[in-house]
Amino acid sequence: MKATSKDKRANKPSADEIAEMAMDGKDISAYFSNKGQMKPPVQRVNVDFTVDMLKELDEFASELNISRQAVIKSSLRQILDQHNLAKKARTG
Repeated sequence: MKATSKDKRANKPSADEIAEMAMDGKDISAYFSNKGQMKPPVQRVNVDFTVDMLKELDEFASELNISRQAVIKSSLRQILDQHNLAKKARTG
């Protein structure tokens, strides 16, 4: 009889089981394909805003239906991209 995808999944441990094996010091490398990309580490920062600016950010986030953090990150990304393009244009 041919193995179905359900049968194949039955032999694979869940993510929690793999995590438990790793915590027990077992080799879990067989469960990874190395086809994905590593995400860069995240460093948290604190930024102080005035109450009025926070209100504006929240209104903008509401209009876009995204979080305040997403507004800040996407806006900052846009500013940095524009800066880098201008810098590249100046230097050749």
